[in-house]
Amino acid sequence: MTPYTPPQGAKIAVGISGGVDSSVAALLLRDAGYDVFGIFMKNWEETYSSGYCSAEEDVEDARDVCETLGIPLHTVNFVAEYHERVFRHFLAEYGAGRTPNPDILCNREIKFAEMAHYAAELGADYLATGHYARRGTHHGAPALYKGVDGSKDQSYFLSQITPAQLDKALFPLGGMAKSDVRRIAEQAGLVTYDKKDSTGICFIGERPFRDFLANYFENKPGKMITPQGVWVGEHIGLMYYTIGQRQGLGIGGIAGASEEPWYVLDKNPADNTLIVGQGEHPLLYHDTLTARQLAWLNEAPEAGRVYQAKTRYRQPDQPCRITWQGEDEITVQFDEPQRAITPGQYLVLYDGERCLGGGVIEARSNRDV
Repeated sequence: MTPYTPPQGAKIAVGISGGVDSSVAALLLRDAGYDVFGIFMKNWEETYSSGYCSAEEDVEDARDVCETLGIPLHTVNFVAEYHERVFRHFLAEYGAGRTPNPDILCNREIKFAEMAHYAAELGADYLATGHYARRGTHHGAPALYKGVDGSKDQSYFLSQITPAQLDKALFPLGGMAKSDVRRIAEQAGLVTYDKKDSTGICFIGERPFRDFLANYFENKPGKMITPQGVWVGEHIGLMYYTIGQRQGLGIGGIAGASEEPWYVLDKNPADNTLIVGQGEHPLLYHDTLTARQLAWLNEAPEAGRVYQAKTRYRQPDQPCRITWQGEDEITVQFDEPQRAITPGQYLVLYDGERCLGGGVIEARSNRDV
């Protein structure tokens, strides 16, 4: 693919997060001769367990970077928008026993919607971010491609943005390796050159996940049972567990059980039971899923054709075929059973390096069952 290059003289806003990636994105665009300015957006205000949110440190680093680069920095507050369009969905999904991905929703609803609109009001022609992905073209239209650094590719997180949003988006780091980004930042004297990468859900930070959810949900303990209905323990609330989870189950000393570890196989909100099994249990693996809330960046995928899919970030591409069940529902059949397909997470489809888009996983099953 040929990377998209914005026209000379373009005014480009860069979403400056206070991390090394967005810092170098701004540096590269400035050095390429574009009219660049930064935007730092605040999406979260601490209510519980203060000290976990890094926004104050991040905005200081963003200011330092923009001062070093000699570019303006604007700060904007999208806390209300984030709460309404991302966080409420996050809580609803966990309350329903599912496992959402708020970072994907944030890209579509906040970064490339609210922040992009704010950037346009400030005169920007494009919004650039530090994502490891590439923008190219497909049949003359903007298209999204994987980042060259496969270990850092973030096209999965951008799979739900709209074609109109992609048309105004730039990803300067898409052709680079992370090691090169840090080297460039250090050579330029950017304070973020050795800053630790953020991990996990942005508004939870480094705090224990259960502690965070406990601020919003009442514990509803229930039975942990095997697929055969054998009681093996008590769970503290279905929202605290996800499919494939091993840690934190607290199962031990079961008469007649093997030494193999226990995993979460399924959740049943109807009777508040957590289904668990030992080892690489067959119920951890499914070869078929149903996805809805579909969004495509270019053409919709064709039934019967082989594509590649991810059901979670960092998963290697998995060959699959789709069947349409209506305008907003597809069935995806994998060549090989997939481990821990999780309702609420996103299915993302690829045609080689090009990201087609995807949808929300609703259910999983096996063709032979």
